[in-house]
Amino acid sequence: MNNEIVDLHLNDPQVRKTWEDFLTSLGITDFQSQETDAIDFTLGIYEGDKLVATGSAAGNILKYIGVCNKGVDQGSRFNTIVSALISRLFQQQIFHLFVFTKLKYSDSFQHVGFHELAHSDVAALLETGDSSIDDYLKAIPRVDDQTNKRVAGIVMNANPFTRGHRYLVEQAAGENDVVYVFVVNTDASLFTTAERFELVKQGTADLKNVIVVNGGDYMVSYATFPAYFLPTPDQQVDYQTTLDARIFRDRIAPALNIKTRYLGTEPLSRTTGIYNQVLQRELPPQVAVKIVDRKTTDDGTIVTATAVRKAIADDQLDSLAALLPPSTTNFINQHLDSLQFRIKKGMNINGN
Repeated sequence: MNNEIVDLHLNDPQVRKTWEDFLTSLGITDFQSQETDAIDFTLGIYEGDKLVATGSAAGNILKYIGVCNKGVDQGSRFNTIVSALISRLFQQQIFHLFVFTKLKYSDSFQHVGFHELAHSDVAALLETGDSSIDDYLKAIPRVDDQTNKRVAGIVMNANPFTRGHRYLVEQAAGENDVVYVFVVNTDASLFTTAERFELVKQGTADLKNVIVVNGGDYMVSYATFPAYFLPTPDQQVDYQTTLDARIFRDRIAPALNIKTRYLGTEPLSRTTGIYNQVLQRELPPQVAVKIVDRKTTDDGTIVTATAVRKAIADDQLDSLAALLPPSTTNFINQHLDSLQFRIKKGMNINGN
């Protein structure tokens, strides 16, 4: 095989070893299951029997792109492998693509049609395809004279929507003319995106200045950020959250006149605690950060979605009334068998 695009079947141990050895030689060494299990397909280019380029796709995200340029024009193999990935995804009717990459490779992706959304000192997020962040922002509802309104934003996973989430939204709604609640769009949670979105809408329906919005591809959750090219977990979290914060600060907030981002205090989750710290570092002065103490039950217990998911798993629904608004309680009662089946099938109920 000479410079042909071929499929690499990573379930073949020898192919997998060749692939990992090649990427390791380029400085990519993280092949944890949380990164590799999401891969839908992998392509490669061989020079003789030697792998000289590879790239993978997970959903609409390109990842594990590595190229050896020895003996060829700079950029030629990179262009070939990226173009092949894009072509394959287009054939699968996936037309809006993202790549997370080291900052030094941002220009290379821009040369093949990607547009940079944000970057940090070490990494960049880019997109290409038939839609863009501008299209996403244009579709979000506005109110009359919004540029002269006090506008706030909240981003939540709401897995599921609890009295704690409701309390945070109430605080923002009482202090602003308009509040956007962005629901993270990823189906890596016990409750699907559609379910979480509907529960947030139902749980805030009486708050007339609240607009619930699907976070689309731009309120990025931890589950979708490839971080295999960064060496330590702390660096990975910082890189992920920095990009997320800068997209919100530089693209989303100005378009909607959002001046304040509301956060709940985070005494329990280290990852979310770091996320909050990064938001406080990155958003001001363009976007003020207001931190609201977490809601507690009458006995002082912090209201968390994690406790709700555990109660579902343990079939301890009597404890949920103090944690949930009626709309979420009703949904769980009506769909308990389905939720418990998802857990039995291996859905992770830990995390946020």
